[in-house]
Amino acid sequence: MSKLEELIQELCPNGVEYKTIGEIANISRGKVMSKDYLRENKGEYPVYSSQTENNGMLGAITTYAYDGEYLTWTTDGANAGTVFYRTGKFSITNVCGLIDNTSSNVNTKYLYYVLNKKAPNYVSSGMGNPKLMSNVMSKITIPIPPLEVQKEIVRLLDEFTAKTAELQSELNKEYEARKKQYEYYRDTLLNNNAEIPKIKLGEFAVISRGGNFQKKDFVDNGLPCIHYGQIYTHYGTYADTTLTTINEEAYSKSKKAKKNDIVMAVTSENIEDVCKSVAWLGDKDIAVSGHTAIISHHQNAKYLSYYFSSNAFFKQKKKLAHGTKVIEVTPNTLANIEVPLPSLEVQNRLVEVLDNFDSICSDLNIDLPAEIETRQKQYEYYRDSLLTFAETGHIMPQTDRQTDRQTDRQTSKQ
Repeated sequence: MSKLEELIQELCPNGVEYKTIGEIANISRGKVMSKDYLRENKGEYPVYSSQTENNGMLGAITTYAYDGEYLTWTTDGANAGTVFYRTGKFSITNVCGLIDNTSSNVNTKYLYYVLNKKAPNYVSSGMGNPKLMSNVMSKITIPIPPLEVQKEIVRLLDEFTAKTAELQSELNKEYEARKKQYEYYRDTLLNNNAEIPKIKLGEFAVISRGGNFQKKDFVDNGLPCIHYGQIYTHYGTYADTTLTTINEEAYSKSKKAKKNDIVMAVTSENIEDVCKSVAWLGDKDIAVSGHTAIISHHQNAKYLSYYFSSNAFFKQKKKLAHGTKVIEVTPNTLANIEVPLPSLEVQNRLVEVLDNFDSICSDLNIDLPAEIETRQKQYEYYRDSLLTFAETGHIMPQTDRQTDRQTDRQTSKQ
């Protein structure tokens, strides 16, 4: 019998009492802080907002509103209901809620783990803007076992959280290492032969602008199209089917890419993504949105697309890019890009090699994130197991090996 089981059997064998958050804590909101305010008062004390990246930290200022142990949660937006455990000196913005635990019978870290599980279930998505307001948070009911039980649950979950985070970190490192290996291999193949002539893109290709259709023109069963934003989020080096379709009227008025054309996104928020490209290999012409360049040629389309993702191309496009908040490369300036252009026979052989290596990396891109997701599900299962004891009067916490088997069974059923 585990220590937690012993505590539950001794202290609360018949279940525990429930209380609302409003009964055990004070709930408040932060204040509006503009970007100018953050910039003008830059300091050492963190300011937390509605975002979840960077642990929710928006910036840091010279003063602080809170000092101690608290919980915060995201009140508005896509991440509404996300709960954070905070300690030390900090401030929060107006789209961030604060929970100040005032009960001597509740461990704040335990409260965090419970709300991390329960709060997302109370998010309202009315009017298309997810929200979890203070009045709703105050009514959430949670189990309150004896403090000794709470502390043991926190200890177990802290330990499991640390192990899960360590494993995810190792998997992410493995993913990044494989990605760099692929990039080095690709760049070496494409740029390591001094005998291959370098030809300006404008000398062997016709570069035109995409344009005319917008996202509002999307329909379920229409004609194929590529929107420039999808090149960043959906497409790889090449494609023969499109993610979306548009209505016939919009298609007829749009610029088109034909088979073997390169579709390049020439507007982005950062220098890394601008000029990301996809080779269109489908038989049907596709409509192409604005903020793109369409590159027509008689070379191996996949070869060019691979080159446009290489480090050598990055160095060239960086000189052409302009803008601050929005980075852009004007399509007509692409004509001066130099491309190593071997014979079609050599291009075909290089593409065959790169396709094989790309396939291996794609498998890693699938397997490693899937492993990370499995570990996250394992953590959530273990957490939920520990926190549902109040409904049954007891719990049977599982060992890591038992939890692995349970997670595997759950995953196989999905």
